[in-house]
Amino acid sequence: MIIHTVSPGESVWSISRIYGVNPNRIVEVNQLPDPSRLLIGQSLLVPRDRPATHMVQPGENLWVLAQRFGTTVQAIAEANQIVDPALIFPGMVLTIPPRPRPTIEANAYVQRLDAVGLNAVEETGQYLTYLSLFSYEVREDGTLAPLADEAIIAAARARGAAPLMVITNIVAGEDFSPDLARAILGNVEVQEALITNILATMEARGFTGVNVDFEYVYPADRELYNDFLRRVVARLRPAGYTISSAVAPKVRADQVGLLYEAHDYPVHGELLDFVIIMTYEWGWIGGPPMAVSPVNQMRRVLDYAVTAIPRAKIMMGMPLYGYDWTLPFVAGETRATTLSPQGALARAIQYNAAIEYDPIAEAPFYGYYDEQGREHIVWFEDARSVQAKFDLVREYNLRGVSYWVLGLPFPQNWPLLADNFEIRKIIG
Repeated sequence: MIIHTVSPGESVWSISRIYGVNPNRIVEVNQLPDPSRLLIGQSLLVPRDRPATHMVQPGENLWVLAQRFGTTVQAIAEANQIVDPALIFPGMVLTIPPRPRPTIEANAYVQRLDAVGLNAVEETGQYLTYLSLFSYEVREDGTLAPLADEAIIAAARARGAAPLMVITNIVAGEDFSPDLARAILGNVEVQEALITNILATMEARGFTGVNVDFEYVYPADRELYNDFLRRVVARLRPAGYTISSAVAPKVRADQVGLLYEAHDYPVHGELLDFVIIMTYEWGWIGGPPMAVSPVNQMRRVLDYAVTAIPRAKIMMGMPLYGYDWTLPFVAGETRATTLSPQGALARAIQYNAAIEYDPIAEAPFYGYYDEQGREHIVWFEDARSVQAKFDLVREYNLRGVSYWVLGLPFPQNWPLLADNFEIRKIIG
């Protein structure tokens, strides 16, 4: 895959001529809402069926070409039998080899268990190692709120995605509850009952593991949470199940805040099979406009995470959504609207908005005025921002990626994931 950013005057046809591909392939892989309307700044995936070739232009060198095509100087030199990389010249035609594809794992959470969720699993399950069903809500007595998830589990297994049971301290119809977490974590008998219920549910439903997503745990309960994880591991691992957790995106061990303090990176990293770091929600529904997962902020989290958790256990969170804010933003009042990347693109086309790209956050955004004359700003994800995140996985040598949340269309992500990585499958 090549990522092309649309310039003024370009069309699908003219772009297809640049790369020597059928224009229908560009339309298909990007699922373009309206192929006759491209936006300035829009990113497109351009699929190639054979190694790319490139005619060297004045001022270009192998380093520039390696950056443009997502490969290395050494790989281009070897593919073209170039002994001295400095000795290339304008007019020289080079074969551009594909970048190597390391093997990683990929997880995605699914929250909708209806036809929308089922369709998403059927379309994307082939790209996933795990599918995490969100969520089994724990109760104060150690029982679990049931889920009608049989169809989703069957669809995941049919596509080789190992189903994971997600348990949360969510109070039905509300949000994560620190008080509910305390009721569980402060009572060993309740914990043992809960683990027994987890085991029974996993065996009955065909789960391959459990993902513990306890959020907003009181800081004073940090060691109780660690002890609970130890009990889960002691009983589930001998039965052959994987155990993982989801943790807040911390930038240091002593980070203050209800979201962060009870998540003990070193203990999770030592005990569990893998840890999902929720590297998203810098831009959030009630906050000021910004990228959901700015790469500069993700990098700060990873710089700390790799000192506390083995790299081979870190799953980096990635969003499948963006937000539309109405301006001016007023703290405590403004609520953004959630958009899929495909929905964000369709809205940009509707308002003929030029798409800009923040080089620090490495994320696209655009502004527009609605029919009532209100100003909006939209931050979302595209092929460029996803590739920047995949580059982090390579750079930090991580176990893989974890997506929140299936059901929001983002057709560019999946072929780009497959273009970058081999996805490990643990079930047939």
